[in-house]
Amino acid sequence: MGRREERTVGERGQVTLPKELREKLGIRGGDEVLVHEEDGKITIEKPVSREEVAEGYRRRAAESEALAEEMAEASREANEYLDDAPEW
Repeated sequence: MGRREERTVGERGQVTLPKELREKLGIRGGDEVLVHEEDGKITIEKPVSREEVAEGYRRRAAESEALAEEMAEASREANEYLDDAPEW
């Protein structure tokens, strides 16, 4: 867990997020955040954008394609090696 900072809750329930955290998480004025209770603690999260989700799927698809190509090459190499094996 990072450094803790004590903040005061205003009359309207508002709390200012520390600048260091806003910058680290890319949260700017006007951005939406998710606020929920979790195990007796208030949790504030930056929501994941649709573009971030889409990029994750694109990256995973590329990784899967690379793995499939690697496995196909390993299979070809194994077949070449096994073709030289004596019949039992």
